[in-house]
Amino acid sequence: MYSRSVRKKAGQIMADLIYDIAGSILYAAGIYTFARDAQFAPGGLSGLALILNHLFGLPVGITNLALNVPLAVISYRIVGREFLIRTARSMAVSTIFLDVIFPMFPAYQGQRIMAALYSGVFLGAGMALFYMRGSSSGGIDFIAMVVKKKRPYFSLGGITMVIDIGIIALGWPAFGDVDAVLYGVASTAVSTIVIDKILYGIGAGSLAIIITGQGRKMAARIGASAQRGVTLLKATGGYTELDRDVLLCACTKSEAYRLKNIVHEVDETAFLMFTETSEVFGEGFGEKKKKGQKP
Repeated sequence: MYSRSVRKKAGQIMADLIYDIAGSILYAAGIYTFARDAQFAPGGLSGLALILNHLFGLPVGITNLALNVPLAVISYRIVGREFLIRTARSMAVSTIFLDVIFPMFPAYQGQRIMAALYSGVFLGAGMALFYMRGSSSGGIDFIAMVVKKKRPYFSLGGITMVIDIGIIALGWPAFGDVDAVLYGVASTAVSTIVIDKILYGIGAGSLAIIITGQGRKMAARIGASAQRGVTLLKATGGYTELDRDVLLCACTKSEAYRLKNIVHEVDETAFLMFTETSEVFGEGFGEKKKKGQKP
């Protein structure tokens, strides 16, 4: 039993390290290969480190690490010991790639817009790998959590956006042109999209909510034509006080249009809503394997 737990712990540490290395390679590519020579600052403390590198020649990785240290100390009680340790390890590995390994290779010298787009792709992919192992790239995450603790009614997304905009805006006087701000915004927007797609997009789908008076017939038709299961609920109209059926049907985004046609063929007066779901698990979708289940 003891040896099994030791092997499991060792396996987790090895997996964390692999994710840290892969994430750091992508993260360093986004910062050093694409953003640095294109002279714009993406959001986050890495963007501030790029600005200081441009103005004073300070190494990007070490500067980013130094900026994170006081924030980590301040936010220790909020983010927790384990998260802080994981984040410190990720930042240490990414610092090695930023200041030691990637300077040995040539940076991208093409168009700035392409540099901004690919910087966002690589930064987003790198940060997503950190997040998948319960870590982060530090910086804004620490600040946002501290502010959220003090002001619970603020949203984390809003806090992060305000700080990012402030850092990106510093690129205007630092790099000497307003385009630096536009490219920084583009890079940050792309990285946000990439993070969402990697963390949630693979299993994303739609949930159809159908309100109709022909629930049984609708469910049978959806099952026969779309091969999708339906959950049938009973409801009463708040205004009409008429009995209605509420159908819930999870489907992929590509199936939503066909489902819409089926609903209107059965009942033209049906009320239909589609909501996006970040992930769908279960029969017909990406099922999570049970412990001990063979692939």
